[in-house]
Amino acid sequence: MHRELFGVFGGIGTFERLRSSDEFDAVLTGPTLTVGIRDADLGTRGWSAVYDGDEGCCVIWGEVYVPDDADETNAARWLLERYEADGRDALSALNGSYLAVVDTEAGDDAFVATDPVRSRECFYTDEPGARVFGTDAAEVGRTIAEPTLDRDGMLEFLHLGVTLGEKSAVEELSRLPIDSRLTPTTVDSLERFVYEPRFSREADAVDELADRLERALARRSVLPGSKGVLLSAGYDSRIILSQIDVDRSYTVGSLDAQEVRGARSVAAQYGASHTAFPPDERYLRPDESKVRYSQGIKESLHIHHAGYTDDIGVDTMYHGLLCDTFFRGHFTASETVDVLGKRIPTGRLDPDPDPVENLLQKFGYDRDSSLELAERTAFDVDPTTFVRDAIADELAARRWRADIVQNELTCCGIANQPSVPFHMHLSDHFLTSFLASDRELLDWHLQTPPEHRTTDTFLRACERIDDDILRHRPPDRPHDTALFNEVEGFVRRKTPFLTSFEPPWPDRETLFEQYDFDRRLLGDHEHVHALPARHKLRITDLRSWLATWSESQDRSLPWLHSSEAPIA
Repeated sequence: MHRELFGVFGGIGTFERLRSSDEFDAVLTGPTLTVGIRDADLGTRGWSAVYDGDEGCCVIWGEVYVPDDADETNAARWLLERYEADGRDALSALNGSYLAVVDTEAGDDAFVATDPVRSRECFYTDEPGARVFGTDAAEVGRTIAEPTLDRDGMLEFLHLGVTLGEKSAVEELSRLPIDSRLTPTTVDSLERFVYEPRFSREADAVDELADRLERALARRSVLPGSKGVLLSAGYDSRIILSQIDVDRSYTVGSLDAQEVRGARSVAAQYGASHTAFPPDERYLRPDESKVRYSQGIKESLHIHHAGYTDDIGVDTMYHGLLCDTFFRGHFTASETVDVLGKRIPTGRLDPDPDPVENLLQKFGYDRDSSLELAERTAFDVDPTTFVRDAIADELAARRWRADIVQNELTCCGIANQPSVPFHMHLSDHFLTSFLASDRELLDWHLQTPPEHRTTDTFLRACERIDDDILRHRPPDRPHDTALFNEVEGFVRRKTPFLTSFEPPWPDRETLFEQYDFDRRLLGDHEHVHALPARHKLRITDLRSWLATWSESQDRSLPWLHSSEAPIA
């Protein structure tokens, strides 16, 4: 990877036993830990920072902003000094998408902390004898002498597309939970992401969201150089275009696709050039340059742009990832009505949701496909029972952060968001802004009741900022009301001679067949060729990721071979 953070709770000798200091742009040693950072943009305003002084040392990796009233350009120095004065409260004032490493001169409180929503993963292991941590799971994994595959982690990935909680594909390799910190001997939960609804009126929620969006976008406008945005025809990325002087926009899709035509119109409205990347084999090809960012815990499929990186000519990249989750209630459970035998969401909250069933739907669990997959692997489990139990356990682990079931659902969805590799890949190649992770916007999410975290609230807030933002409506959402959009989409699919709304992303099955990926990716496993493309891509992701750092793993453990004895 181009950017990496790697460290040990120990001295420089322990660090050098595992990695060479020459691999990093800076290596800092404190009383308790040693940490290295590799980042060509180190020191850029709004980005990674290091500080080493009499007070101790601090490294911040990723996108980071200090409070607006702080007279400080080095975020690492600001955090170390603020932590000395305020303790953990200093972490609540830090803003962005980051990991922070702090080691005070007193030597009694060294730690690594995530941002409140774990938008940056931190992996760790105690196997080498000292606790090792880092952002690249493969590099941390290489310090494990005899890694063992984690049965539950692998099954969750294969059936849900995401490994839940703190697990990885390897038993000895863990990751920090949402809103937490790693110390030499413990993992501590923090309390920056806890639901405390405050805005009882929808009007207050709209006003607050509009004000905070403006400030969050202004904050991120300082990132330097030529600017680009990954643009859809939907709602979330256009607010960026309306407030930041973006030079270029990019969309994956055919030139005649509805999504591309819609994105092109939005780009023209705001004076940005537009490039469409055709959905060829680069869109699906899970080679090492793409799979590495999935870390063996999430699907590389979500990194839609990965195959086209060399054709993106900007310094700073923006995206609207997770705006639907934080501002529009993606994980909340809605009431539905029956329309010609299909359940259509009404937009109103379900007063008595089944949390496990709702999350299974949100994660895209496909029971029939998972049954087929189970028959072709060496794991002797019933997939539906397994995934339901796994999600129930994860809901229970996050319950203390939520006041009601609807917030519990959203908290669990955020803690296990499958699409974060999208951001990870971008931020390894560009200075990348993550709007949804802004501290003020996260507080809005936590303080706004779920009945007001809706598309309507978000759009009203956006129109407060730019009253022309809906000049070009998304092609699959011609109406203001979500129910009307759902009904029209259903009628179009069922009525001859009416054109259906097109999905926003290219068709996986068509591309898988067109580029002969069965033979090219799974030629040695013909018994899985009948599976859906998505499940075959998960198999390939897992095999490829393990092979990037431990070639013996895929050969020595026959998890994919149904002819072998089941793995208990």
